[in-house]
Amino acid sequence: MAERIGRTATRAIEARAAAEHEAAGRQRPDARRKRRRTATIAALLLSTGLAVAGCAATDEFLNGKPAEPAGGGGGGSSGFMDRFRSLFGGDSEAEAQAQSRAADKATQGDAAGNSTLTTLDVTCPPVDIRQGAGTLQMNAPGNDQAMGLRYQATFGRTARSCTVNAGTLSIKVGVQGRLILGPAGAAGETTIPLRYAIVQEGIQPKTIWSKLYTVSVAIGPDQPNVPFTHVAEDIAVPVPSPADLDKYVIYVGFDPKGASEERHPRRGRR
Repeated sequence: MAERIGRTATRAIEARAAAEHEAAGRQRPDARRKRRRTATIAALLLSTGLAVAGCAATDEFLNGKPAEPAGGGGGGSSGFMDRFRSLFGGDSEAEAQAQSRAADKATQGDAAGNSTLTTLDVTCPPVDIRQGAGTLQMNAPGNDQAMGLRYQATFGRTARSCTVNAGTLSIKVGVQGRLILGPAGAAGETTIPLRYAIVQEGIQPKTIWSKLYTVSVAIGPDQPNVPFTHVAEDIAVPVPSPADLDKYVIYVGFDPKGASEERHPRRGRR
C-alpha cells in the first residue's frame, strides 16, 4: 500500500513538472515578442530624438539663433543676424514682408523704367564676397614663406539693410570675420583693409559705388584667433530703375593693394 501511494505521488509530481514545462514553453514566445516590441519602441524613440536634434540644428543654422527646447522656454544668446538687425534698427518680420512686396512688384515689371521706388518697394541687393578677395594673409616683411605668416583673416557672415529717401538708396552692410594668428604673429593690434563695392552686373559690369575701409583688430596674449565685425553705414547711391536694381550686387573683400596705394599714392611725372 505504501509503495503504491509513493508511485502515485511520483507520477503526480512528474505530471505537474511536465505541465509547468509546457506552460513555460508557451510563455517564451510571448516574452520574446514583448522584448522585440520594447526594442522597437526604444529604436523609434532614439530615431525621433535624433530627428528633433537635427531639426534644432537646422533651425539654428537658418535662423541665426539656437532653437528653443521642446516644451517652451527661451535661453541662449542671440545669433549674428539678430545682433545686426538690432544694430540696423530693423524688424525681421516687417523686413520679410517688405521684401515680399518688392519681389511682387519686380515680377510685374515697370515698362516705363520708373525709378520712383520707396523703402517698401526696394529689394535690398544681395551681398557677396568678391572672388579672390575672401582671404587676407599678412606676412612678415621680406618673408613670403608659410612660417613667415603673421595673420590670416577670413569672412564669416554678412548682413544688409536698405532705405529710400528723396531719391537716394541708403545701404548699411555688415560683415563678420575672424583674424587668426600665424607662426610669425604676436599679440598686438593690426589693421584689416576692407573694400565695399556696388556693381551692376551684366555683359559689361559697371561699378556704381566703391570705398575702402580699414578695421583695427587687437589680439591679446594667449589668443590664437579673434572675431572682428565692421558695418559700413555711409553707402548712398541714386535710386535706380527696378530693372537695374535687380542687377545690383554688393561686393565685400579684402583689398591690401588698394590700402597700399592709398598710403603711398603715385606721384605724377613732372
